[in-house]
Amino acid sequence: MSRDMCNTSKSLDSESADISDQEREVTNVIFNSKDEVNSIEDEENLFINDPNNADFDDDLENLNIANFFHKVDSDQIIYQKKKRRLKLIGKYVMGDLLGEGAYGKVKDMLDSETLCRRAVKILKQRKLRRIPNGELNVQREIKLLKKLKHKNLINLVDLLYNHEKEKMYLIMEYCVGSLQGMLDASPDKKFPQYQAHDYFLQLIDGLEYLHSMRVVHKDIKPGNLLLTLEGDLKITDLGVAETIDLFAKDDICYIGQGSPAFQPPEIANGLDCFSGFKVDIWSSGVTLYNITTGLYPFEGGTIFRLFETIGKGDFDIPNDIAEPLRSLLVGMLRKDPEMRFSLRQIRQHAWFISRPPCSSPPVPIPPLRDDALHKMTVFPYLVEHYYHDPNENSSDVQYFTEHELNEMEKSRVDSEYSNGNANQSSSKHNRRRSKKPVSCISVKNFPGCNQS
Repeated sequence: MSRDMCNTSKSLDSESADISDQEREVTNVIFNSKDEVNSIEDEENLFINDPNNADFDDDLENLNIANFFHKVDSDQIIYQKKKRRLKLIGKYVMGDLLGEGAYGKVKDMLDSETLCRRAVKILKQRKLRRIPNGELNVQREIKLLKKLKHKNLINLVDLLYNHEKEKMYLIMEYCVGSLQGMLDASPDKKFPQYQAHDYFLQLIDGLEYLHSMRVVHKDIKPGNLLLTLEGDLKITDLGVAETIDLFAKDDICYIGQGSPAFQPPEIANGLDCFSGFKVDIWSSGVTLYNITTGLYPFEGGTIFRLFETIGKGDFDIPNDIAEPLRSLLVGMLRKDPEMRFSLRQIRQHAWFISRPPCSSPPVPIPPLRDDALHKMTVFPYLVEHYYHDPNENSSDVQYFTEHELNEMEKSRVDSEYSNGNANQSSSKHNRRRSKKPVSCISVKNFPGCNQS
């Protein structure tokens, strides 16, 4: 090989900074078999990133992109279906993922002793440290859930720690979904009045119990109202809740937390102190407005404009909302906390006492991964663990290509469109592609799959 092709650069620690003609540093240059030795002798053409090089554009045009990237078709990317591995956390058998929030994941779970279906919230301490007041909110929620027991409040069944992995497992009673998920799946984004009436009655029952225990929730909204398999409403997410001292003469609070769209005018206007119980009354009124109209009483492009609109306290009720629901919404969404309805006034209201007639079919609970029955996801893991044949032929393993997975995803989205869930499916598809239930295999393991 010619010495000109073996140019090297002197060490940066060398005392001499001189570079001879035979020892130039060559970078960012791709040599092909057709390249001549004299092509690098001209110092002006050594560096294609030289801003003073007049032929810079020409060099970029002459670059062959194929030398940098290898094109691989979707038919050549092969995946293998993942095997179901049984995982035990104490006496509980882990199932599939049900949802994921800001604090952690929620998975399906089975109690191996009582055979009761549970849901587990998995929290990582490293993740909580990155969230403002994350650890404090979780500790507050655990403390409240241990002492609060009511049929319309989420029940904490067990609490497990893994100090080695810094994980916390909150085992709770199983719920099939939230009111927010049902609203998103509904074409009109609202419930019929008789269905909203049933949920609102249970909300008031749970809220009355919390207030009797001197607890202010501060974040009542459809996303924090869950439903069980029996249709019971459960108030959840007590992370920002506040406990009023038992000997305090009133329910005054000083810290306003929660979702901005459900905050009352006293918080939006920046008051130093406010009635905690009336905050929950206001957010319950916004929730009732939302589930019966499909809209929000106050809106704004930014949080500042939203709070400005809430602070004024002026809102409109759609014309299709008639009495007595109309007067109930007005009473719960009064700007002055002193004039706002109390729980006792809500219970005595005409709309609360009398159930509206059934005028249309109820909004169903959306299916979980195309399963309308929400079947237990733990069962396949048990079958795979106890009935799997260790001598099973490897030829029975299923393989997929990237192209086939794309086609299956496309057909799934099309079927959801045809079932009337176009808005929900398109938003989820655009936000994040669902995870593949497969693991990637190197194409080198298959003799017929060579890169192009």
